[in-house]
Amino acid sequence: MPKREAAESSARERLLASAGELFYREGVQTVGIDRIISHAGVAKASLYNNFGSKEELVRAYLDCRHTDTTERISRALTRFRTPRERLLGVFDAQGEQFTDPGFNGCAFVMASAEAPPGGAIERAAEAYRGWIRDLFTTLAREAAVADPDSLARQLHLLYDGAGLSARMDHDPSAATTARAAAAALLDAAPKAEHA
Repeated sequence: MPKREAAESSARERLLASAGELFYREGVQTVGIDRIISHAGVAKASLYNNFGSKEELVRAYLDCRHTDTTERISRALTRFRTPRERLLGVFDAQGEQFTDPGFNGCAFVMASAEAPPGGAIERAAEAYRGWIRDLFTTLAREAAVADPDSLARQLHLLYDGAGLSARMDHDPSAATTARAAAAALLDAAPKAEHA
């Protein structure tokens, strides 16, 4: 039994790695399950035993992207000391991603644009977007902003816009521009009375 569990785990990991590579590079709808199975070097039954459907494979791929992004940004923020630096550091972390030669835009935007509403893919994208918004809200609160929710919404728009510009305009400096705009918004934001 342990060998079978190891083989299934290995098949699951290979399927996720293949899906991650192909989905991100070419798009969720463009890449069929047969191609993922072939790329992963596993039997077709492995996909259905591990995920049940392509939609669940896409959801698992997005969950992995969410985890990777959370870890990458959290690691990057440890380099900054003040609340202001940490808040603006989110854009630094984003900019590092834009310089990757394989950068192809936001995986969540791409996957959800192709997905039917109300499904597992949309829920995975909503969870990711909720995490980004919560991160900005927390950092704005730590920076003693009077209305952290409002500033977080503004910063989230900048974050999204930077990602779109980096992808569509092939502009890896978009995060630097977004960071400057975020700094202006933060500096102009009224401070909390207890600050």
